[in-house]
Amino acid sequence: MSDNLHTRLVSRDTRSFLISSLLSADSPRLAGESEEHARTLAESEAPLPPIVVNRSTMRVVDGMHRLRAASLRGDRYIEGRFVEGTAEDAFVLAVELNAKHGLPLSRKDRNAAARRIIESHPHWSDRRIASLTGLSPGAVGTLRGAVDVPAAAHLSLRVGRDGRARPLNSSSGRIAASQVITESPTASLREIASRAGVALATARDVRNRMRMGLDPVPPKLRAAEPDCAPAAGPGPTAPAPGSLPAPAAVSYENVLARMRRDPSLRMSQNGRTLIHLLLSQQLQDDQWRDLVAGVPAHRAVDVVHAAQLAAARWLKFAAEVRVDKAQAHVQARTEDAAPDAGDLRRLSPGA
Repeated sequence: MSDNLHTRLVSRDTRSFLISSLLSADSPRLAGESEEHARTLAESEAPLPPIVVNRSTMRVVDGMHRLRAASLRGDRYIEGRFVEGTAEDAFVLAVELNAKHGLPLSRKDRNAAARRIIESHPHWSDRRIASLTGLSPGAVGTLRGAVDVPAAAHLSLRVGRDGRARPLNSSSGRIAASQVITESPTASLREIASRAGVALATARDVRNRMRMGLDPVPPKLRAAEPDCAPAAGPGPTAPAPGSLPAPAAVSYENVLARMRRDPSLRMSQNGRTLIHLLLSQQLQDDQWRDLVAGVPAHRAVDVVHAAQLAAARWLKFAAEVRVDKAQAHVQARTEDAAPDAGDLRRLSPGA
């Protein structure tokens, strides 16, 4: 695991801690520490390995059995290392360290720890959490389905054991690649693949489909992932030069849901501002009727005027977006269609 919490958070230097100054651990062991195991350690003549202590709280992160053993030996001090980070990171570290040495965690302990990590780190992949808890990725995936994670935590990307973010499914990866192509029409396939977190072949296919005016996500993939709404942009027919195709006939709610899932919008200030403005107008029919009823008669003309001005601004904004992206689309279509230099080296003479 390259993104190792022990390496990143735990200091290398050891120091002596006054035992009476330390607080009990936020332990992944549901039943607490084993007194028998602590006595076995106390009776051993071997030196106790350093414990790990959270600097901000002075709470033991790893080493409660060693701490109890030192107390049974009559020691006033114990060797340990400080750890930096949040309480959530400290718990993850406790699970990681307990899984590697000492008294093994029970199956119930590991299940409970996995649930807690899913809640605190919902963006972590099943494999990453499995590597920490000693469970299988499938078991973690099952637990994830049973954990009540806030709606805001249902992300389209997951961070793996190597620290890299990857799309949850092939559709979201293709949509991310299409966004990269729209924003950077001259980007190479390697850049598209890297920024979207997809394979080179996927990036190439997405670019080819967009050049032909097709949806970047093939119908077969959308059928397999029904929650994936059609992507805005190129539709089923090729656009006329200098123009963009009309958006697909989907509901306002679906359009906003798709935009909110898009990392290129969600992770930029301008994107979040745009989504916020559009969300402010996501009202139900009865809410619009209530607004109409609440307009004072003597202000009706002003309200109508303000609404018409606002609508005109949005129409101007839509027209500017369409023209700007149409120009980018034409530029992408006129780009040299030859493969990247890196791809040429892999072609056979007869290719």
